[in-house]
Amino acid sequence: MKPIYHEFHFPDAETLNPELISAYLRKLKADEVRKSHLFEGRYENIYINREELPSLSELIPFWIASAAKVLNKPDDELRCGFWFNDMRPGHVTLPHSHDDDDEWLSGVYYLQVPENSGELVLHDGDEQITVAPEAGKLVLFSASNVHEVTKNLSQETRLSIGINFGWVNA
Repeated sequence: MKPIYHEFHFPDAETLNPELISAYLRKLKADEVRKSHLFEGRYENIYINREELPSLSELIPFWIASAAKVLNKPDDELRCGFWFNDMRPGHVTLPHSHDDDDEWLSGVYYLQVPENSGELVLHDGDEQITVAPEAGKLVLFSASNVHEVTKNLSQETRLSIGINFGWVNA
């Protein structure tokens, strides 16, 4: 049976994640972000240009190489888009999928994961598979998979980056 998701771990997450979190918070405070998908009182997608986040120059090649392994394609045939997902206490992410356009693979990279801050739930027919978040973990799954995130029961923000992968020439 083909796995519904794949996990990878970024080896330098302890160094890189705090840099990305700081850069994100600076941009958010300065209100230099674009937001979309207002659900349940929060914007699910917060966009910052990759040029404004130098630390991503290390992380994006890792994401693409991991996706290339899953899709069995060369790295140079893949492109990715990303957004930040800022889940404050009490927030959830409603069930949805990412197969609207030309995405083939979706994923999440975890930056900051307080205890009890919500889990990724992947739907596979009638089955629900729960994936525990962990700072530095990359989880990849089909863009057509319906997924959601359970309620953040902690008193802290969980911060992750959502990612979609498609073909360079699509």
